Amino acid sequence: MALPEYYPTACEEAILTRHADAIVAPALGAPLNLVDLGAGDGKKTMIVLEALRRAGADFVYVPIDISEGAMRELVEKVRASMPDVRVEGLVAEYTDGVHHLARAAGERANLVLFLGSNIGNFGRVAANAFLRKLWSALRPRDHVLVGFDLKKDIEVLLAAYNDRAGVTAAFNLNLLHRINRELGADFDVSRFRHFGTYNVFSGAMESYLVSLEPQLVSIAALELSFAFDAWEPLHTEYSYKYLRSDVARLAAGTGFAIELELEDERGWFLDSLWRVRSTIEAPEPER
Repeated sequence: MALPEYYPTACEEAILTRHADAIVAPALGAPLNLVDLGAGDGKKTMIVLEALRRAGADFVYVPIDISEGAMRELVEKVRASMPDVRVEGLVAEYTDGVHHLARAAGERANLVLFLGSNIGNFGRVAANAFLRKLWSALRPRDHVLVGFDLKKDIEVLLAAYNDRAGVTAAFNLNLLHRINRELGADFDVSRFRHFGTYNVFSGAMESYLVSLEPQLVSIAALELSFAFDAWEPLHTEYSYKYLRSDVARLAAGTGFAIELELEDERGWFLDSLWRVRSTIEAPEPER
């Protein structure tokens, strides 16, 4: 995340630092849950928490993550740095956690954070399905802040997923190390290489691990073997990029109205604040 080529983190931190007060303003005036879907190390969320504290808001911080270990670390970090903030972490899938929160929230409104362009890891159909499920768990007084990585110079995108230090390559190859360690596989990691490319038709960065030669890999826990041809790819990630018009269609088609759109100075990243509508509009057709 700190690599010079990997711009999304720095871009979104700049947006939040500059506009956090404006982001939280529409949610003020009533007791509030700040719901955080996949907070990571919590660095960007801290910026929003500080804005709520400055505003004197009555709020509870509710991070939601499927990893209990990650949740414990985040809760401990927030409690250590902001002991006055009430934290109630939920270990659950995102939509299950939000549905549970909605049932238990009483009179509290929700401001949901879905930062870091995590929406880009969903395909277009899956993104619509996820946001509709999120909408169904919320009420018209609630808000959602979604981070979108915008379409831009393809060379910038390629550099972000093929950094010179090889950190992204090591990150992807670590999947094979984990399968070896946790499932008893016998991948020879040196016989694969990372490959990141941009698909101009789908608008997604795509990451692959490519077999450098013919090979047979066994996974003991599954009692299965897999044959790879030379140059056969193993797909590891999609990261979809958006136009502002894509964001507008996505919001309208999943039950949200855009209240605020904020970009970094270069126009590479967009944080879009949405208000929950009472009904879902028919989306406009794509051009």
